[in-house]
Amino acid sequence: MTLILGAIADDFTGATDLANTWVKEGLRVCQVIGLPDAQTDIGDADAVVVALKFRTAPVAEACQQSLAALEWLQQAGAQQIVFKYCSTFDSTAKGNIGPVADALLDAMGGEFALICPAFPDNGRTIYKGELFVGDLLLSESSMKDHPLTPMRDANLIRLMQGQSRYHTGLIALQDVRAGTDRIHAKIDVLKAEGYRYGVIDAITDADLRVIGQAAAGHGLVTGGSGVGMGLPGNFRDSGVLGAVSTPELPRATGRALVLAGSCSAATRAQIAAVSGRWPCRKLDVDGLAKGPAEITAAVDWTMGQPPDSPVLIYASSDPAEVAEVQQRYGVARAGQMVEAALSGIAVTLSQSGFTRIVVAGGETSGAVVSALGVRTLRIGPEIAPGVPWTQTVSDAPLAIALKSGNFGAESFFFDAFAMLP
Repeated sequence: MTLILGAIADDFTGATDLANTWVKEGLRVCQVIGLPDAQTDIGDADAVVVALKFRTAPVAEACQQSLAALEWLQQAGAQQIVFKYCSTFDSTAKGNIGPVADALLDAMGGEFALICPAFPDNGRTIYKGELFVGDLLLSESSMKDHPLTPMRDANLIRLMQGQSRYHTGLIALQDVRAGTDRIHAKIDVLKAEGYRYGVIDAITDADLRVIGQAAAGHGLVTGGSGVGMGLPGNFRDSGVLGAVSTPELPRATGRALVLAGSCSAATRAQIAAVSGRWPCRKLDVDGLAKGPAEITAAVDWTMGQPPDSPVLIYASSDPAEVAEVQQRYGVARAGQMVEAALSGIAVTLSQSGFTRIVVAGGETSGAVVSALGVRTLRIGPEIAPGVPWTQTVSDAPLAIALKSGNFGAESFFFDAFAMLP
C-alpha cells in the first residue's frame, strides 16, 4: 500500500466531493463504501475516503463507525486523517459533528483540530466564524428548510460548542491572510487558553491552501472538501508523494439514468431543466405507502422509454409539499420510503442495462450504492465542483455520479452524460 491520506465522511456524496478534490490535486484516490475490512482492496491509492452514512444516525452509532474507520485507515498507513462533513455543516439538533470529532481527536491523542467547512467554488465561505451560502448567512439560505437537517444558525463556534465536550475558538481571516506562521501562533494561543478546536475563516481557495499548509503535522483536520486541497502539497514537498496522477472517465456504455431524492433548490432546478426534454417520472409517496405497485409501475415505465435518452425518476418536492408528506407519515418514514423506492429501482434497472447512473442527494446516494452492493469506487474526472464521475471496482462496472443535493448548475444532468463516451 502507498496510502498517505485517509478520510472519514459522514455521507456518500460528501465522500466523493473530497475524493474529487484530491484527484484534482494529482492523487490516486479510492472511495470505500461502508466500513472497510481485511478484504478491501485499495490498489495503489495515495488516499482513501471511507464513505459512511451517519449524518442523521444516533450519536453512539456515528462515533462507533468513525472509530472503526479510523482504526482501519491507521493500520493501512494513513499519516493524516480528515473528518469530512458537509460544507453547510449539516447536522441534527443534538449533533453528530461535535461528538464524532471529539471521539476521533481523543482516539488519536490529539490536542487540537481545525474546523473549516468552507468551499468557495460552491459559495460556502466563512467570515468571523459565520458560515455563508453565497451572499446569505447559512441560517437565511435554503438550508434553513432542509427536511432532515434544517440549519437555523450560521455561527460555527456556537454550533460546535453546542455539540462538543470541548471549547471552540476562532482563527480570523486576518490571521489566515498573514500566513502560516500567524496561524500557528494563533493555534498556540487557543491551546494555551484551553481550546481544542478552532473555526478558521476562509473566503477563497488561496485561503484554503494556506490553511492546508498550516495543517501540516496535524493528525486530524475537520471540514468540507475545500480544506483538503492544501494537504497533499505538504506530502509532495516532503517527497512522500510521487508523480501527479491523471483521472480516467468510466467506460460503462449502457443506458443512462438519474435518480433524485434531494429536495434542495439546486436539484429541483436541475429537474426542471430536463423536464420536457427527457422522460421524467415523479414518484407518488402516497402510492409508495400503499405497497410495491408504485415501484413496479416506475420500473415498467422506464423500460418502455427510448433507449437513446437518459431517464429521470425523482421524488424531489418543494418545502411545502415535503412538510405535508412528513406530517402524514413522519419525517423518518417519509425519507425511508423514498430511499427504499429509489434504491430498489436502481437495483432492478442496473440489471436491465442501465449502467450510467447519476444520483442526487446524500441520503439517496447512500441508499442506492448500498443497495447496489458497491464496495469500492475509482474516482474519475470532475463534472462540477464537488462532483466527479466514478466507476465501481467490479467485474461488471457501473459509472456512477453521486451528487450532493445542493451542488451543480441547472445544466448538471446534461453536463454529466455529455462527458461520457
